[in-house]
Amino acid sequence: MATSNSNTPSMFSKSNYMWMLIGAVVMALGMFLMSGGKSDDPHVFDKNAVYSATRITVAPILIFIGLAIEIYAIFKKSSTEKN
Repeated sequence: MATSNSNTPSMFSKSNYMWMLIGAVVMALGMFLMSGGKSDDPHVFDKNAVYSATRITVAPILIFIGLAIEIYAIFKKSSTEKN
């Protein structure tokens, strides 16, 4: 039977998990901003709704920022490891 050892250090600290959560929220916000563009009439193409600056510029930038935050959160050393 395998037993867990409570003395083993955790790979991430609370700070790392907080940064990961922030990164996930930023990426989710980018995905939310990228969605949409539905037309009421399927025979009408609304160029302004599909190719808006929010969808093609702001949303991808937010997703890349979220990924950068995730990378930072993974490589960030916890305060207990610094000592």
